[in-house]
Amino acid sequence: MKLTINRSDLMRALSHVQSVVERRNTIPILANVKMEASGDALKLTTTDMDLEINESVAAKIAQEGTTTAPAQTLHDIVRKLPDGSDVEMTLEPGGSTMTVKAGRSVFKLSCLPISDFPDISSDNLDVTFTLPAADLRAIIDKTKFAMSTEETRYYLNGIYLHAIEKDGVALLCAVATDGHRLAKFEMPLPESAAGMPG
Repeated sequence: MKLTINRSDLMRALSHVQSVVERRNTIPILANVKMEASGDALKLTTTDMDLEINESVAAKIAQEGTTTAPAQTLHDIVRKLPDGSDVEMTLEPGGSTMTVKAGRSVFKLSCLPISDFPDISSDNLDVTFTLPAADLRAIIDKTKFAMSTEETRYYLNGIYLHAIEKDGVALLCAVATDGHRLAKFEMPLPESAAGMPG
């Protein structure tokens, strides 16, 4: 991977994506930003396993490639570079080091394998559907009181959406529980959610 990118554009994108990266992380790869250089853009991705942020930035790609680099360190380096400068990033052979150059400044960052970066994108989901904002708000308002907020019971920290059929009518059912309380809300199933598992 080899590319040149405007410092201001990179800074804007890094500031956005690094907001979900925790400074002290027990899983090292979650402290990194996934970088994918292809075509005429650099795609940056970060995640905390609950939320994923993607940002694309125009760049001059000399050689396409992917890697992961420490998000906070890269952000700090780019922040201190002169405004308006061009930043050159090169993934060294072997893929374990990335060189960042701007003017006379040269930095070497340790990279983790791209295969370690978790994929929580929605590209591999079987069913997607669109829901009006008012309906989504109703689902959340009617069930959120029963959701668990305990980090140790992370499997109860959400709302389970599934399709059911009641009296011949297809419904979208939302259920939340904290192990003591249970909330259930039903509404007509959106047409595009017809293949949703129950």
